[in-house]
Amino acid sequence: MQEEANASLKNTQQTQPQFVHLRCHSEYSIVDGIVRIDDYIDAASKDAMPALGLTDLSNLFGAIKFYKAARGRGIKPIVGCDIWLENTKNRDQAHRILLLVQNKEGYRQLCALLSRAYLENQYRGRAEVKQEWLQNTEGLLLLSGSAQSDIGSALSASNTALASHLTKIWAELFPYRLYLEVQRVSDAQSNSAQEFLIQQIVALAGENDLPVVATHPIQFTTPDDFKAHEARTCIAEGYMLADKRRPKNFTEQQYFKSQAEMTALFADMPEALANTVEIAKRCNLVIELGKNYLPNFPTPNNESLDTFLVQQSHLGLTARLQSLYPNADLRESKRAEYEARLEFECKIINQMGFAGYFLIVADFINWAKNNGVPVGPGRGSGAGSLVAYSLNITDLDPLQYNLLFERFLNPDRVS
Repeated sequence: MQEEANASLKNTQQTQPQFVHLRCHSEYSIVDGIVRIDDYIDAASKDAMPALGLTDLSNLFGAIKFYKAARGRGIKPIVGCDIWLENTKNRDQAHRILLLVQNKEGYRQLCALLSRAYLENQYRGRAEVKQEWLQNTEGLLLLSGSAQSDIGSALSASNTALASHLTKIWAELFPYRLYLEVQRVSDAQSNSAQEFLIQQIVALAGENDLPVVATHPIQFTTPDDFKAHEARTCIAEGYMLADKRRPKNFTEQQYFKSQAEMTALFADMPEALANTVEIAKRCNLVIELGKNYLPNFPTPNNESLDTFLVQQSHLGLTARLQSLYPNADLRESKRAEYEARLEFECKIINQMGFAGYFLIVADFINWAKNNGVPVGPGRGSGAGSLVAYSLNITDLDPLQYNLLFERFLNPDRVS
């Protein structure tokens, strides 16, 4: 499937302008995005764009929906994230960088970075990543962030020495995976400053033998959506739309520009346009959907989950039988029936690959019971499992009440 996507990308390039959008804040960018994913993909499809990036601000909330929708339309999905980067010198002015996922390892790395930022380093509502967390960056591409990055900030302050130093640090953290980013989204009043910044970034790239890439930060789909977007940002930031003193961080240019528009916008920098296609080729995330993935349950001496489930079930059954039948003779007369049922259930559970699931559920249910968290006796068809009863997941003896295990798990009826 991925080979088909790359083939489509190659074929499209032969007949279309060489550009792929790598930046977009969708409606999942709670503060400043209003682009609906389906509309975004519609726009790309109408423009015959072979690949497309979704890079919401500090989250991957829309990644799976985007991945499925893009693949369904024959467009190669590029998953990434617009990251808040902690500014240790001034926490009120965090920097921004863009991380794009190349493969599964990169996806795991990005998920871990975002989770850590939310858990350990929130500041004024921003989940900020620390640069020292980026020691293992395999599977991720870095786009420098243009004016909003630490490099861009240094250049804007005319501190080229610092910008060069920062560039070298990023190049070491992302060897052969760093692109210096240029954008043209400013209004006429700040156009000269924008062009001066581009010149500096290009010079910096030349000095450090790094590629330059042209991006366009999409915040809304069409120019007509600009006012609605401004209203959205005012709501998020607590300003009145009519307030002339409110911050205005976006321009009417931040809509979905066609490949032709982007080609005209960067006609003087064809290599920066071509690098968007090159990046699309390098991003090959494949997500297997429709499969259940359970955490690895730790077992002593690396025993298999199947063997450990059987062992724990027999131990639990022994304890249950002692409680159910205090009389030793009666208990022994009942044991064979219970053990036969237990062996039958364990066989089915292991055949269906659910040993880990039972052990994980038993782990948190028993923790809850041992720590004063109320737990019910069991619900639904799960109460028909003797294994669940033996592992203390449920508290109803299924044999006493003639409950059927097959109502719960049946290899001929997988649900």
